[in-house]
Amino acid sequence: MAKEISAAAVQKLREATSAGVMDCRKALIEADGDFERAKEVIREKGLSKVEKRVGRETGAGLVHSYVHNDRIGVLVDLRAETDFVVRSEPFRELAHELAMHIAAAAPKDVAELLAQPYIRDESKTVKDMVNEVIAKVGENVSVNQFFRVEV
Repeated sequence: MAKEISAAAVQKLREATSAGVMDCRKALIEADGDFERAKEVIREKGLSKVEKRVGRETGAGLVHSYVHNDRIGVLVDLRAETDFVVRSEPFRELAHELAMHIAAAAPKDVAELLAQPYIRDESKTVKDMVNEVIAKVGENVSVNQFFRVEV
């Protein structure tokens, strides 16, 4: 018989993964109550959601600016499917993290940017960061373009 899943465990997994309540409950049941395994289940399911969303049009977006020590300026054009997601905290955090990464790593184009190891956690790439946000917000997210100026 499966282990009883508490509401506190579901909430803890939800806070750690930003997945829905029912997705968290199902993941905990599938993992027989093992929190780390449930996180892995959520991640795997999130990545499958990412694959489904890749071809979708990203018509809404924002331009985020970042200036580092008054010497490096970055503008990032980040897109999503709807204005609702563009206004969300995970999306805005991604825009800021991308701008800081571009300031530090100086990629020459979007393809190079996405392939680079993320400056704050080199175990994952910038593309992995974008995919995590796609899994959280449930929409396709893309880096349309960026500009970096250094004096």
